[in-house]
Amino acid sequence: MKKFFRLIKIYIVVMNNSLDKDLFNFRYLWLLRFFRIFFPTLWLRSTSLSRGERIKNTFEELGPIFVKLGQTISTRKDLLPADIAEELVKLQDKVKPFSGEEAKKVIEAALGDEVENIFEDFDINCLASASVAQVHPAKLHGQDVIIKVLRPNIEKLIRKDINLMYFIAKTIDNFWEESKRLKPIEIVAEYEKVIFGELDLVKEASNANLLKRNHAESTYLYVPDIYWDYTRENVLVMERIFGIQISDTDNLKKNNINIKRLAEKGVEIFFTQVFQHNFFHADMHPGNIFVSYDNPEDPKYCAVDFGIMGSLSESDQKYLALNFQAFFQRDYKKVAELHVDSGWVGENTRVDEFENSIRSVCEPIFEKPLKEISFGNLLLRLFSVARQYDMTVQPQLVLLQKTLLNIEGLGRDLYPDLDLWVTAKPFFEKWAKDNTSISAILKKMTKSSPKFINEISGLPETLTMLRKKLNQDELQEEISDLRSEIKNSKFKNTILLLIIFIMILFEINQ
Repeated sequence: MKKFFRLIKIYIVVMNNSLDKDLFNFRYLWLLRFFRIFFPTLWLRSTSLSRGERIKNTFEELGPIFVKLGQTISTRKDLLPADIAEELVKLQDKVKPFSGEEAKKVIEAALGDEVENIFEDFDINCLASASVAQVHPAKLHGQDVIIKVLRPNIEKLIRKDINLMYFIAKTIDNFWEESKRLKPIEIVAEYEKVIFGELDLVKEASNANLLKRNHAESTYLYVPDIYWDYTRENVLVMERIFGIQISDTDNLKKNNINIKRLAEKGVEIFFTQVFQHNFFHADMHPGNIFVSYDNPEDPKYCAVDFGIMGSLSESDQKYLALNFQAFFQRDYKKVAELHVDSGWVGENTRVDEFENSIRSVCEPIFEKPLKEISFGNLLLRLFSVARQYDMTVQPQLVLLQKTLLNIEGLGRDLYPDLDLWVTAKPFFEKWAKDNTSISAILKKMTKSSPKFINEISGLPETLTMLRKKLNQDELQEEISDLRSEIKNSKFKNTILLLIIFIMILFEINQ
């Protein structure tokens, strides 16, 4: 019943903002308008606001989940009409704030003292406001800081929308054949983990600390300090960053920032975080990225908001890196083989056919600057091709895909002439050398040997137990389980795995 009322709420907000006149273009539109007779407040609707303002207001009224959606869309100015893009950008850090007095009460309850007794200065007016929290400037021990405060009752609001998303996903799963490929329920589950991760500011502080350690010696990225003594689950105190917002290109030029170098560094930061650190900032919209005023010729990024961070499994990381490397080398056969080997496409896929399909989509985009490439259109074409080969959506990669879209939007605004291929190709050549060479494999074997010895130490007892089993069917089941365990294990030394398997067979045949 709650889901039904939430759907009604969405309908009322959409119709109240007259979006049916601008956005909905399908043959059953008359049904939406017909239902207005049951809602007298919708009979007289104002359209005095611009289309962009009404869309922005709709996202805000529908709550944080929809604000997040609007934030993601706002990074794709190349795919949006200018009036809509201009308004949606405001969702990045200009969401309608809640009362500063209310924020003060939350801070005092969390820290157990009055704000005046903790901070030398506290601004009741928020500095920025986003979907799940807002920040207030303050001074602590003579240092400029910001205080991030979660919106009151935000968890309940998000839970309602997540439940609705599950309802919609299950409905799609039951009534749409494509759902097996798109995995809507798994995607909602993945997003649920991400969004609820944002509601724990202690976890966000930990994310910031790890990112700071990863970039401790970096001239590319600065991460602010965390004040742990004043950080709680719903309050975070952090060093205040003074810089130029990445989307403020006029101010960047006024301060003589080397835009080309800045764009190149952005690409390198992303690939370093994904493929070296395996820990990447996954909410890289312009409201979260600043540029330091220092050293304009070799500029440094400053990141804020670490609530959404991403990582990949070792196998996904490997396959993605090899895919990128093959892609940059135009080795489409390798790309096709990797997709089949990873199980991302149907096991009966013919590699040669898949290779030709990939080539037809990807080849036209090479040797073009970013401003001449629409990754939105490219993705649509790739998805269209993928459907022919029963390609399934990988829920664990959705966050990475979102981040890639954010980066493209930033890059397009910042330096449209950036040659993404020239910038990224050396990175993957180095990655291959560091991770797939003989010396790299030997290092991994040496590193994992203690764990390997520990794993096989109990093998003789297991084999003795197997020999004592009298029931042949039960014995065969145990052998099958052991084989599956070996097959699915995380051991990287294939030779040693083969030795174990031979030992098992030898002992069984005794």
